[in-house]
Amino acid sequence: MPSPESLINGMGSADLDQAVQALRSNYINPDALSETEIDRATLAGLLARLGRGVMLLPQQAPAAADTTTPFFAEILGGHVGYARVGSLTPSNLQAFDANLQSFGGKKVGALVVDLRATSTTNEFALAAELAKRLCPKGKPLFTLRKPGQKQERAFTSDRDPAYGGLVIVLADADTSGPAEAIAGILRQHMKALVIGQPTAGRAVEFSDVNLNGGRMLRIAVAEAVLPDGRSLFPDGVKPDLPVELAAVDKRQVFQESLTKGISQFVFEAERPHMNEAALLAGRNPELDALEAAQRRGRAPEPPKVRDPVLQRAVDVVTSLAIYQQR
Repeated sequence: MPSPESLINGMGSADLDQAVQALRSNYINPDALSETEIDRATLAGLLARLGRGVMLLPQQAPAAADTTTPFFAEILGGHVGYARVGSLTPSNLQAFDANLQSFGGKKVGALVVDLRATSTTNEFALAAELAKRLCPKGKPLFTLRKPGQKQERAFTSDRDPAYGGLVIVLADADTSGPAEAIAGILRQHMKALVIGQPTAGRAVEFSDVNLNGGRMLRIAVAEAVLPDGRSLFPDGVKPDLPVELAAVDKRQVFQESLTKGISQFVFEAERPHMNEAALLAGRNPELDALEAAQRRGRAPEPPKVRDPVLQRAVDVVTSLAIYQQR
């Protein structure tokens, strides 16, 4: 049997109106089809069908706490620049500038731009400013397009890039809004490899409408469109290399990296392992280390959290470097 949704999608306006009138005239509970209930059903249906493009926010929602995510950067393995953008703010953009300048003097051969902590805002101008640091001068970046309006807000790179080497972008479902435009344009202009998971599919500019009863309707009023004409709403950016990382592990990695650095979540610490010398001596270094820990009364250490998304990016950079040296 066809689903109700597919049947409804196949109906014209006359059939829809006839079906609603038949329900209002014949349904056993007339109160369920009052004007208010029909309006509620209409709004509920629109919210479901429009998905990421509209949100109904509750009455007297508590003021949101400061959820600004800080910028973080580090050089990995002596040659890979890592920059976690965080929230799109002027201070984080300044930090990005400072680190790009620093990377330039340290023979950084690749740049990993981590957008996994960059969530929904309306800061498309800041997104364009960040993209200008990497994209060639004169290149169109993206356009904010509103339906039914001839005027569009276009962003173009008007400065020389601060970095022109290999770029890799890390993204996931928390990469949302203007950050998706950054990921899309870096892939298009810089041939950036995107690693991780699909982005949120919310590369839109929102407008908030305060309803009389106190609730708020947040509506997508403009969408980000790349220079090739492709809209990022609602499908977002799909990764070139899909790699998963549990949300709880990602939060731990991001939080601890602020004080301990992120290299520990990328590179394996040296540990005893079987080798030719041990094999000839008839010993097993791994077993010896385990027995020594037990004699000291220590339980085996639990597996350490890793960032496989960033690990894959570093692996790609390393592999390309080896290939280019041949």
